[in-house]
Amino acid sequence: MSIQEIIIRTLIVLIVAPILGCIMSGVDRRVSAHLQSRVGPPLLQPWYDFRKLMSKENVVVNKFQNLYIVFYFAFILLSLFMLVFEMDLLMIIFVYTIANVALILASMSTGSPYSRIGASREVVAMLAYEPVLIFFVVGMYMLTGSFNIASLNNTPGPLLTKLPLIFVAMLFIMIIKFKKSPFDLSASHHAHQELVKGMFTDFSGPTMAAIEFSHWYEYVFLSGIMFLFWKQNIVIGTLLSLFTFFFVIVVDNISARLSWKWLIKFTWTVVIGLSVINILFIYFYNLKLLKI
Repeated sequence: MSIQEIIIRTLIVLIVAPILGCIMSGVDRRVSAHLQSRVGPPLLQPWYDFRKLMSKENVVVNKFQNLYIVFYFAFILLSLFMLVFEMDLLMIIFVYTIANVALILASMSTGSPYSRIGASREVVAMLAYEPVLIFFVVGMYMLTGSFNIASLNNTPGPLLTKLPLIFVAMLFIMIIKFKKSPFDLSASHHAHQELVKGMFTDFSGPTMAAIEFSHWYEYVFLSGIMFLFWKQNIVIGTLLSLFTFFFVIVVDNISARLSWKWLIKFTWTVVIGLSVINILFIYFYNLKLLKI
């Protein structure tokens, strides 16, 4: 990789990604408003909210909560850097998991019952989606022989054609990760869902601004993960990412929040079941090719 390409990819992460994430957050609000027959806020409302939060006083409940948020932001940013630079996907998922753990610890450290309940639900959500992320990584390894994202450039076909059931499973995981109904157990990004903001209840001012800023990066990161299903073609890969983004918005507005028990039952039967079937199909298909 040339110096020029390294600089371009770095600028994409540091400048383009947060701008794109901010626009995605604004589109989310606008589309949700239209689906609910409302006018909705302006497209750049997330940016206006960010500036307003930055101007407020930094009130903390626990002296460690801001430190955990710094770790959350740092690991989200690192995971996106690793994704853009096409590094080891298994390590990327590991780094991304650390970011979510840091956010859970930040919420737990406040001592608020609302934050702690939200953090506990986020732990449950992690138990639901982490196995599917691992199956996605395993599926890619079985097809390419490597955990490195760059190896997808040498595969004859896109991942979507070989991992269709895992793609469907990942769509449900994206609903959880974007914190959309019916799986927005720990918190919600929209005021119509709840008056108390779950695990984000006790964050305010610049700290909450840092969380929202991290969410912009996370939007791009999650879209980038779905882009990998058709990495060989930028246009089709982008369309897959857009489809996923609007899919979770539509599902959010046509469904109501379900209990954490339903989430675990659904993911550990239907969603993980789809992933296991896809992995077994690839395994036996490869075994048949070896015999031939």
